[in-house]
Amino acid sequence: MSATVVFKKGTKLMGNHFEISVVAEDEAWATERINGGIAEIQRIEKLLTTFNDESETSLINRNAGIAPVKVSAETFSLIERAIQISRLTQGAFDLSYGSVDKRLWNFDTEMKALPDKETAKRMVRLINYRNIVLDSENSTVFLREAGMRIGFGGIGKGYAAEKARQVMKAMGVESGIVNASGDLTTWGFQPDGKPWTIGIANPNASHQLFSYLNVTDMAVATSGNYEKFVMINGKRYSHTIDPRTGLPVGGIKSVTIITPNAVVADAMATPVMIMGIKAGLDMINQMKDIEAIVIDDNNKVYPSANIRFT
Repeated sequence: MSATVVFKKGTKLMGNHFEISVVAEDEAWATERINGGIAEIQRIEKLLTTFNDESETSLINRNAGIAPVKVSAETFSLIERAIQISRLTQGAFDLSYGSVDKRLWNFDTEMKALPDKETAKRMVRLINYRNIVLDSENSTVFLREAGMRIGFGGIGKGYAAEKARQVMKAMGVESGIVNASGDLTTWGFQPDGKPWTIGIANPNASHQLFSYLNVTDMAVATSGNYEKFVMINGKRYSHTIDPRTGLPVGGIKSVTIITPNAVVADAMATPVMIMGIKAGLDMINQMKDIEAIVIDDNNKVYPSANIRFT
């Protein structure tokens, strides 16, 4: 009998590097299933992208303030789920974040000062998930305000990873990983029967590891300020903007979410960073089947209630 090994394939999808791993005996069998997962991610990319004028997302945005747009059941369901997460996080997660005026922040150039609070607030005035109107009977989506835009940047990778996992499991893959630029979902076990070992990036050196997790049938997502930030008056400001104020988040270097569903993992990492350590962890501790690890600017680690470090 042939031994099982891990077959991997990496490719650029949805503007990110995806790596799909499958445990199998036969390379051709594994490749066919990995390609099935890639095809599913490509399908979702076409559905959610704002770079194609004919995508459902683009049609919704183009008709903001004008008319409801009929969408597929899949898009409707994902938007519905996103709004539920917005309610849960009190607007820290907001699908209409695409409405932000990009002139407000440019983290690729030398920023010397924060914008004043009034300017920042004005620039994000169109961000408001309550103005995304859903009609389940007609499967339509309507953005109340002209100029509003939705975007799936905060949830799309996790959704694609989750759907690819489902497709590959249906094709007979009992163990694997879909890694979407560090946001990943796992199922089954390694060839030696052990859980998957997942590394959490060190926020002070993203190519080094801060810790490891042994997981199976779990998704892990990390949001951090270590890749894009500015220093103003000696303080580090993240490229993550609080949609409620228009100002950047400070005080937290990274948030890692561990939960069974990749959509939830992807969507919850940034809100915890925006809400802050106490409010973010209080929310996580009240939820079922979800944990978080927060690292602050002073490298202090704050785990949620059921995390145990060994």
